[in-house]
Amino acid sequence: MVETVLRQDRGGMATLTINRPDKLNSLNVEVFQDLNAHLAALEQQTDEIGCVVLRGAGRCFSAGHDLGDIAKGERLPRANFQSHVIERLANLPQPVITAVHSHCYTGALELALAGDVILASANAKFADTHAKWALTPVWGMSQRLPRRVGQAKAMEMMLTCATLSGQEATAIGLANQCLPDEGFFEAVEAFVDQVLANSSFSHRANKRLLTGTDGLSLSAGLAYEVYQNEGVGPDMQARIAAFTAKKG
Repeated sequence: MVETVLRQDRGGMATLTINRPDKLNSLNVEVFQDLNAHLAALEQQTDEIGCVVLRGAGRCFSAGHDLGDIAKGERLPRANFQSHVIERLANLPQPVITAVHSHCYTGALELALAGDVILASANAKFADTHAKWALTPVWGMSQRLPRRVGQAKAMEMMLTCATLSGQEATAIGLANQCLPDEGFFEAVEAFVDQVLANSSFSHRANKRLLTGTDGLSLSAGLAYEVYQNEGVGPDMQARIAAFTAKKG
């Protein structure tokens, strides 16, 4: 049986690849089951894995929720299964980088939005097409999209079902960076190497701080930062010593 999500590790980076290229990586129940199994393992591997990349195989990131799966009636392991898996991805202790090339529509965009950082290729195509099919979001679109691009722009995307390029997505803050199509995944790996050069302890702590204070007032957020602070990491002394030795 073909795995619908592949995992490859390299130097502290785990790459999860949606592996249905013949179906434009459309998202069916099996994809979410395989993704969920990988996430369960990654939650326990914070010492070995410092950053997680989610990407698609072949021609695109993902064309979205498999409409054929919807039409025949999905058999879910539990109610709202896909939503729980996307939430699990968003809540990984490690930073999550979503690497989007070509299609990223609707359900795929909801999945991509679970990443802490979205890197887009120039040929990326982002859209929320729920309204085109008389559907409403249940995988997080109504909450994560406006938090990333603002209420007005999210409403525009949801009303028009318009497609945004990688450059347009970056301009509104949906994507963090727009990278050239040629060498896209090599550029993603170079970005991850930059992340991994810094302390994974700090990355995990900072992610918890940002998540824990989302929606709080400034005063409440500042208090959270002070009183929920996790202090210094076990690699602090070694990092300072290495820097001092290099200067000397």
